[in-house]
Amino acid sequence: MTTTADLEGLLATHEDDVLAPDALVGLDDREEFPDGAVRLLDEAGLPAHYVLTPDGDFSRTVRLLRAVARRDLTVAIAHGKTFLGAAPVWVAGTPHQAARLAERIRAGEAVCLGLTERDHGADLLASEFAAVAHTDVDAADVTGTGSANGHGDGSGGWRLTGEKWLINNATRSTLACVLARTDRTGGGRGFSLFLVDKRQLPEGSWRNLPKVRTHGIRGADISGFALDGAPVPADALIGGQGDGIPVVLKTLQLTRIACTALSLGAADHALGLARDFATGRELYGRRLADVPHVRRILGRTAAAALTVEAVSALSARSVHTLPGELSAISALTKAYVPTLTQETLTSLGELLGVRGFLTSPPGGGFAKLERDHRICAIFDGSTVVNRAALLNQMPRLTRQLSRRTDAEGLRAAADLTAPLPPFDPDRLTMLSVTGCSAVQALPDMATRIRDQGPPQAALLINRLLAELASFERESADFIPVAGGLPSTAFGLAEAYERAYAAAACLLLWLENPPLRTGRLGSDGLWLRACLTVLLGEEPSDGSHGTDNAPSAVLDTLADVVLTTPATEFTLWGAAS
Repeated sequence: MTTTADLEGLLATHEDDVLAPDALVGLDDREEFPDGAVRLLDEAGLPAHYVLTPDGDFSRTVRLLRAVARRDLTVAIAHGKTFLGAAPVWVAGTPHQAARLAERIRAGEAVCLGLTERDHGADLLASEFAAVAHTDVDAADVTGTGSANGHGDGSGGWRLTGEKWLINNATRSTLACVLARTDRTGGGRGFSLFLVDKRQLPEGSWRNLPKVRTHGIRGADISGFALDGAPVPADALIGGQGDGIPVVLKTLQLTRIACTALSLGAADHALGLARDFATGRELYGRRLADVPHVRRILGRTAAAALTVEAVSALSARSVHTLPGELSAISALTKAYVPTLTQETLTSLGELLGVRGFLTSPPGGGFAKLERDHRICAIFDGSTVVNRAALLNQMPRLTRQLSRRTDAEGLRAAADLTAPLPPFDPDRLTMLSVTGCSAVQALPDMATRIRDQGPPQAALLINRLLAELASFERESADFIPVAGGLPSTAFGLAEAYERAYAAAACLLLWLENPPLRTGRLGSDGLWLRACLTVLLGEEPSDGSHGTDNAPSAVLDTLADVVLTTPATEFTLWGAAS
């Protein structure tokens, strides 16, 4: 299997050809697919990591995809889509289906996920794409009344009709996992998932739809396909008939966390560009990196980048250790990580000034990076969709705040060097019965760090506990209402996301001794910087003018950023 170090080394050797910034910008300008870069990743064995076997490591997949996204988001999105397309089979497929698909993915075949439709967008329950069992089709030949009503059992195969649109890799993929209506009346049990092999379809039953021009990721294959009575065998069905929506929702628990790799890579790339600009630019005879305001921006954005990395790391490992909590974890992770990363990119764009708008050096491709990343908040459910999903579980999550946590699962997720248990898709649930262990353990962890951790963190811990108590009071009476959520409710979701992010930082600090050493770990620097960003930078605790003041903490972190390559400015790497 490919290691992160192996992939980093290979990608570095191609930064003058298929991964050269100018070459990638040129492809973007011409809206051309990055064939050369995708072939390179295939040859490097990256597709094998899109196969989620019981003994696999989901967090390694995230780290590898991050390495690609650090170079170019279009390449990462175009290549990584195969994991999204295949994930329903890892969640609900039979062993035979999984083995067969794994073989083809390892051979470099692309898979797409066909969920959305032109007239219905992400409203999956309104989907019109239909699958009719062969028994129904036969009845229609005789009576003319056959329909997608679910009367057939599909034992003789299915015929698929309809259109899927705005699909990543719709044209270039050889396999497509599609959601289809199998009951005319629809509803939560009226849809099923099918893995369609394009190469096995009769001529004329499948046609590709034109590429859609997009504002970002312009070279990606964002297109669609239409089927007209396309026959597929009975074993194309993933899970049982009517299981489509539940399987999709469980699949999203994996893919939403996988999407964080894109944001982490984007943050790495942007910090590298900003660092090079600040150290190589002089203004009025003074190095830009020495200007206090610039250092504050670098320190703040670096702390934000480390915070989203902590969230991503804990969530990715929780796929193995806390699968029953992923309905909550994945929603808050997908809402939090791209949102904070986009804010980070905006801040760095202000630092770069006009150069941030250039599409070639000396801008270094920041404009493309910032534009491409905007789609990451929309993939697999927008920020609003994910916060709404979190709010629908909020009463249960709030009740669980004072309950027991899965201490062992939490510890295994937080120790970045610990072996992971096998991934067990049967433990995925639609709702988390036990809440979110990380947030529920926050008071105990905060007390441990306040009593045993760096003294400089004590005031921040007190503020953190006060904010958690405030959240508990404000959410105590919250009840989701039918027909929509009030805008004020989303503040509760954001507060819960921040609590989880704080818990991720505390957990990584406690469970990884290497993260308490070196320039990042000394005196709890990275932990204090992350908590400073999470809690706000204007405390009324008397710390102004001291080494523990927000400005001093962020200024010290800026020193580390300015002297550390982007590939090494990482908690994950330091821990291992």
